[in-house]
Amino acid sequence: MKGYRTAFREAFPYTIPVLTGYLFIGIAFGVMFAEKGYSVLWAILMSTLVYAGSGQYLAVNFFVPGFSFIQVMFLTLMVNIRHVFYGISLLEKFNKLGRKRWYMIFGLTDETYSLLCTTNIPDGVDEEKFLFAISLLDQSYWIIGSAIGGAAGALLPFNSEGIDFAMTALFIVIFVEHWFQKKNRTPAVIGVAVSFLALQIFGADKFVLPSMLIIIAVLFAGKKRMDAEVGECR
Repeated sequence: MKGYRTAFREAFPYTIPVLTGYLFIGIAFGVMFAEKGYSVLWAILMSTLVYAGSGQYLAVNFFVPGFSFIQVMFLTLMVNIRHVFYGISLLEKFNKLGRKRWYMIFGLTDETYSLLCTTNIPDGVDEEKFLFAISLLDQSYWIIGSAIGGAAGALLPFNSEGIDFAMTALFIVIFVEHWFQKKNRTPAVIGVAVSFLALQIFGADKFVLPSMLIIIAVLFAGKKRMDAEVGECR
């Protein structure tokens, strides 16, 4: 465990913003999961083994009659396919982490990706242990939030109407933060424009899937140009 204590101590301050966000949206997920009749242990297990953020919110509705396994796989892929872009930019960095790279790939969320790309390694701290500490701390916040929400939803009377908006609110905050950074607004503009056009063409009930497919195709096609504009994750 040599060096890990220092790595976690140095990584913790950088993860405080994630702590505040993940606790609240983790609690929201736990409450929603408990309302479907599942115990707090299932919420903890799902956040430990799945850890998919918006995918977990979506998965709450999978545990009802009418959803096929193929539908579950496809919708989960579409919701989380943005992680393909994250992973491509971190391939070189993760290859240096040895066996830890498997957990780092698994634990790559929007917020963790942002920290891994923007945080400077403190002097005297092993880079491998520091990056691992960031990922593990972030997931622990999500698990703790899920546990609190699952317990609260099972033990206390709770009106969860509108609580599923927590994840939407988080993505709005991420979008606004990205927009004001002014580094590269092209992906944001593409996402908004394509979503708006798809909404007009396909309607509110059917626009999500075609808009995501078009956005992914456009971003893949323009990846080299956007990388040149903003630079790859360091």
